[in-house]
Amino acid sequence: MMFFLFIGVIGAGYLMRSLNQNNEVISPLAETSEAKSIFNFINPKKDTDELRGRIKNQIGSVWNNYSVYVSDFNSAFTMGINESTIFTAASVNKVPILAALYDEAQKGKVNFDQIITLREDDIQDYGTGSIRYDPPGTTYSVKTLVRLAAQKSDNTAAHLLANYVIGLGVVQTYVNSWRMIQTDMAGNKTSNKDMEILFRNILNGRVVNTALTAELLGFLKDSDFEDRIPGLLPKDTTVYHKIGTGPGEIHDVGVVVSGKTKYYIGILTEGVSDADAAATLSAQLSKTVFDYMKSH
Repeated sequence: MMFFLFIGVIGAGYLMRSLNQNNEVISPLAETSEAKSIFNFINPKKDTDELRGRIKNQIGSVWNNYSVYVSDFNSAFTMGINESTIFTAASVNKVPILAALYDEAQKGKVNFDQIITLREDDIQDYGTGSIRYDPPGTTYSVKTLVRLAAQKSDNTAAHLLANYVIGLGVVQTYVNSWRMIQTDMAGNKTSNKDMEILFRNILNGRVVNTALTAELLGFLKDSDFEDRIPGLLPKDTTVYHKIGTGPGEIHDVGVVVSGKTKYYIGILTEGVSDADAAATLSAQLSKTVFDYMKSH
């Protein structure tokens, strides 16, 4: 009798164990090499060397001195080519001027309604901008000068802001506080690495509050110069950016936002002989980066 009872207990235990095993839930995406391969095919991982190779192949020998930097705002991914090389900033230097000015306004030290009067020796008779054609004695509000400097890259407007509203020394103090160690406002020098720091700070609300950030970013989109970074991107893409143009220099730096995709891209050049061709190539490089970031 005891023998049959013992056999019954063992049999019941075996049956329960079998039932538990049969009821075990197994994930259809178990960590097998096959499953990982399928997942990577659907959503491949960003690879720095791959994107760098595409950019270098696209540029080829057209440019000798250039910098391209990409920094994903949603991950730690970056891709850089000479990203720490210092270039003449040209009008890219207007971004730190505007960012510092907005911080001063937030602190009550700058009044956007203040009126600035144009004097003859303030006129910057070169490059971009329209108010250089205005007669001396013409007046502008600070907010108008901000819009002209950002959207039309007006050199005279930026000169007035930098010299009469805030001061380049104050701007440099801000630049130093943002740890932009390769940016010299008086010498008009910067690097892609520094501009990424500044744009990231602006986008993340580390420069000014939400309302002022939105206003500043509004001035950095839909500019008169949309043929570079935004040139070949889909129309529903938002690009906050600033171009720079000088002798042999075709620059564009900024942030691209499309759905959940958000990244910094900066293109700095030196010694280019054909400005139109350089702008076209910049647009093509931007599209290459956009397609890569959207597909990975």
